[in-house]
Order: sequence, then C-alpha cells, then structure tokens
Amino acid sequence: MTPDSSATQPQSDHLPFQVSQRPRLFRIYNYYRLVISLILAALLFVEPATLDTKYRLPDFYEICVLCYLGVNVFTGLLMFAGIRPHQRHITLSILIDVVALHSLLLLSVGMTGGLANLIIVTVAAGNILTPSRVGLFYAALAAIGSLGVATWSVATLAASADEIVRAGSLGILYFAAAFLLQSITRRMLRSEELASSRARSLVELEQINQQIIQRMRTGIVVTDRFGLVRLANAAAHELLFGERSMQSEMGELPAPLRQRLEQWLRHPGTRTEPFQATPVAPMLQANFTRLHQERGDQILIFVEDMSKVTLQAQQMKLASLGRLTAGIAHEIRNPLGAISHAAQLLDESPNGDAGDRKMVDIIQRHSRRVNGIIENVLDLSRRRQADLEIVDIGTWLQEFVDDYRQSTGNQGRHSEIRLDLPKNAPPARFDKSQMSQVMVNLCDNGLRYSEAQIGRPTLAISVGVTIDSERSYIDIQDQGPGISGEQREHIFEPFYTTDQSGTGLGLYLARELCEANQAHLSVLDNGEPGCCFRITFAHHKRLI
Repeated sequence: MTPDSSATQPQSDHLPFQVSQRPRLFRIYNYYRLVISLILAALLFVEPATLDTKYRLPDFYEICVLCYLGVNVFTGLLMFAGIRPHQRHITLSILIDVVALHSLLLLSVGMTGGLANLIIVTVAAGNILTPSRVGLFYAALAAIGSLGVATWSVATLAASADEIVRAGSLGILYFAAAFLLQSITRRMLRSEELASSRARSLVELEQINQQIIQRMRTGIVVTDRFGLVRLANAAAHELLFGERSMQSEMGELPAPLRQRLEQWLRHPGTRTEPFQATPVAPMLQANFTRLHQERGDQILIFVEDMSKVTLQAQQMKLASLGRLTAGIAHEIRNPLGAISHAAQLLDESPNGDAGDRKMVDIIQRHSRRVNGIIENVLDLSRRRQADLEIVDIGTWLQEFVDDYRQSTGNQGRHSEIRLDLPKNAPPARFDKSQMSQVMVNLCDNGLRYSEAQIGRPTLAISVGVTIDSERSYIDIQDQGPGISGEQREHIFEPFYTTDQSGTGLGLYLARELCEANQAHLSVLDNGEPGCCFRITFAHHKRLI
C-alpha cells in the first residue's frame, strides 16, 4: 500500500503550541521593536521644545536610541536570514528591551514619561513568549528597574516623589500583566494542544480508514443515480475496470452494474443477480445503499468477488460428489465392465455378420464414453486442494509446451503450436499440476477442432498483461469452426457438449480447476477465426 503520510507531515505539526508558534510570535514582536526604535530615532530630529520635553542627558539619550535601533535591525536581519530563535535568544531580547527602555527613561524625562508604558508591553510579550517562572522574572526585573530609576531620579536629580509612586504602580501593573497573560496563555496552550491532539487523531483515523478502505478486497464505489463514478477504491478498480491504480480517470459504471443499479432504484428491496463487468472478469455481486438517507443523491455500492463463495460452494460440492462417486464406481463400473467385455467377445466371434459388428462397435464406443464420464466425475471428487505457488508464466508455459509437443509427437500427431511470450510478464500464483491439466484439456480441444476445420492441428498460445500491468493472462486460439452465441452460454455447464464423442465435462472441469486456483476461464469474441479461451490469473499477492 503506500507509505504512511504521517511521516511526511511537517514536524511542527506535532510540537507543542509554545514551541511551534514561538518563532512566528517572536518575529511579530521583533517587528514591533523595530518600529518603536525607528520612531524613537525619528524623534531625535525633532526639537525637544517642539514636543514640550526636556531631556536630562540628551547626548547619552541619542546614543542609547541609536544603539537600541542597531540591535533591533541586527536581530531583524537574522530573522530575515531564516535563523530560528531559541529560548535563550528570546530571553536575551526581553532583557535588552527592559534595560534599554529603563535607560531611555533615566536619560530622558524619568518615570513620568510615556516610554514607561512600553515596558508594560515588553513584560507582556515576555510572558506570552515564555509563560513560566521566567515571565515572572521579567516582571520582577522591570519593577526593580522602575523603582531604581525613580529612586535615583529623586535622590540625585531632585525629581518629584511622584515618580516613586508611579514606579510602584507600574510594578503592580507588570505583575498583573504577567499573571493575567500567563493565565490566558496557559488556557490557550491547553486549548491549542487539545485541538492539535484532536486534529492529529482525526488525521490518524482518516489515514487508518484510508488504508483499510484501499486494502480491503471488497470494492467500494460512490456513484450518483445516473451511474457516474465519484469515488472508487483499489479493489473496485481492479474488479470493475481491470485497474488497481487510483490515478485513472473516473467514468461511468460498467453496463452490467449500471443495469443492476437501475433495477435497484426501481425496486430497492430486491437483491440483484451476480454479473461480470467484462467477459474475462470474475463473477461479482453488488449491494446498494444510499450514502445520505435524507438526500439520497449519492449511492454507495459494495462489490464483492464471488470467488470465495464459489470456492466454498465447490468444496461443499466436492464433498457431496465424493460420497456419490463411491456408489457410482461400484454400481456402474462393474456392470459397464461386463457389458464392454461381452461386446469384446461378440466382436471376436466368427459367426457375427457386418450388422452385428456395427452394433458391437456402437456398444464399445458408448461404453468408453460412459467410462470417461465416470473417470471425470471421479477426478472431480478426488481433486486435491490446490498447492498455490508463485510461478513465472513465461518459463512455466515454455516448459509445458515443450512437454506437450513431445507427448503429442509420441502419439503420432504432429501439432503446430505457436507460442508468444512477452518480456517481464507479471508472475501468477497457482498449482502447476492443476493448471497443466487445464492447458492439456484446452490444447487437446483446440488441436482437434483445428484439424477438423482446416485439415491440420494448429494452435496459438500467447501471454498478455492486464491494463493494470500487475496480472497476466493466457490466450489459447484455435482455427476451428468457433462457438456460436447460443453455445457460449452453456459450454461451461456439466455434460454439455457439441461433440458426440465427448463427455461434456472437460471445460467444466477446466473452469473448476481455474476457480480453485483463483483464476478465471472465459471464452472471448475477438473477431478472429476459430475460438479463443482466456485464463486470467489473480494478482500474485492476492490470497482468498
């Protein structure tokens, strides 16, 4: 199936919120710092008297503003270059801001200036980026710095005692902002982690469902009431369209399935009959249900391969045949042997005339036919379970044809068999012995009918690959008279034959053996003279 898509997801999707979102939040905060420093630098070109402001140490204030601008520009360039900030970088930046802003307050107008409000923003940003005890350290450091600036201003510069009161009020605000934002941030973190956990659970559940749906052997199709396919899993593509790849374009349902959909729409309570999507496809059973019971605009179709059911039915059938054939072998073969022996004695009698010998020949011929029927029935009942193994089609078929040519040559029958093997044909899983029995039956029939039609036993055997390039098939093409449309419907039925000397069990036995090996035997109408039988093998990794 397919590598796990969760392995290709970005790692940040599985990190805690404060870790995955920290670079983005710090980048936003750095933009804020850069804008503030640019504004402070721009205000240096404005006369203080215009702003009704009197700086305490203007020269040192200008140097401090330019240094602060330089630090923020440098940090912004690092962020632009793709440097991923760590916790120590964030802590250093917050500390630099606390120290720089307090220095600016000390060198400008003191704690009564508007710059004091920027420290609240810095403490708040620190607690958002670091919602832990470090955030409280930022608040404590800012409060100590504000009290220090106010105390130094009052003691050294004879400033008003209101600065100490304002510094104390700002300290309270620092801690209030820290506690409030940490509480809000923790709640956001818990909510984000819960949402992230649920999102990951949904993604994992979707992946599991996708894996199950795509790997299950039941075909699942979503279609509308007009038979237009909206969605189909891999099994449905293989069963209905002969393709395992999901990259094929969606189209309409095969005609047999569309007919059963229309039948189900007219009579929702009825169970539709099994069908074949294509002449070489296995028998399928479709079950329908509406995807949305209220709207009913989309229909869900479950397509099941009847091979497993057929295999179980075959096992039950063989069990019954096993009990039946024991009686057949005793009750029929003994009298049949007596009849055949009596006919042989009559044939050796010197008193028989031509008419008698003709009647004896009829008795012997039909005795052999009855004995052949019994042998075929016994073969069905004695058939062992298929010993499946992965087989290279080309190598196995070449060996089979060589052995078959040798056996037919020893029987005085020089047959002409053309073999066409493609390169890199997919392997198949089957029992070599049982499939050889199927091939012998089909080749014997093909050579016999070709000789009767054109005067020489000729046959063409070719190996092909299905559309999905993952399954192989074998075509056996003869030069006989062909099979009419009426005969096609019955040729695989037991005891049905067009040859007076046949038993009618050869093709039936061949299909039974193919089904036991998870293959499908069908007759094709390819427009060529004669008849073409195709054995389509299942995917070599598929087991029922």
